[in-house]
Amino acid sequence: MLRERLLTDAPALVDYLRDHLPRLSAPPSSGASVGRAAAVLAPLYSLSGRPYLILTQRARQLRAHSGEISLPGGAREPGDESLLATALRESHEELALAVELVEALGALPPVFSVVSNFLVAPFVGWLGEGTPALQPNAQEVAEVIYAPLRELANPAIFHEEIWTRGGLEHTIYFFDLGPHRIWGLTGRILRSLLATLPGDPLPPMPPV
Repeated sequence: MLRERLLTDAPALVDYLRDHLPRLSAPPSSGASVGRAAAVLAPLYSLSGRPYLILTQRARQLRAHSGEISLPGGAREPGDESLLATALRESHEELALAVELVEALGALPPVFSVVSNFLVAPFVGWLGEGTPALQPNAQEVAEVIYAPLRELANPAIFHEEIWTRGGLEHTIYFFDLGPHRIWGLTGRILRSLLATLPGDPLPPMPPV
């Protein structure tokens, strides 16, 4: 089955994402009010040929979303020439990631955060074979999580809930990876990434 191969064969996954992900992040399709621009990076690497995704746990002292599982990223700054540049700069600031080694494979659909009023552009990056050398910034990152993509794609760790905010219903995605609960903005981006692969066993994602 192609999906299983992509979840266990990093070179095949990278080729697939290169061919199927758009190069730039498209505007949201929902007509939701556009918030402040931000971007995140979903960094993939391989270990013994198997794909892994790097996630972080936000530091407890942060005012927003403290302790939550996230992808490296943040708000666009005036000096950023693009949203991809924002994602790479923030990844370097949070993890000391050598951004010159990142190959941008493409973009996922933008996600609007009602809570923080950010329109977030997610980019998928490829770091190559071997666990990358990282130095997490303790002011921002409490823990770096090296997650096998196959485990993240296990339907047994996934569930979704319908929450109502401001009179509107929103689908919230949850992934319980060991002691870590991935949800909110990061849960939606992860769900979007996994949905790009063929043979998705989960219910279709509703429009944002």
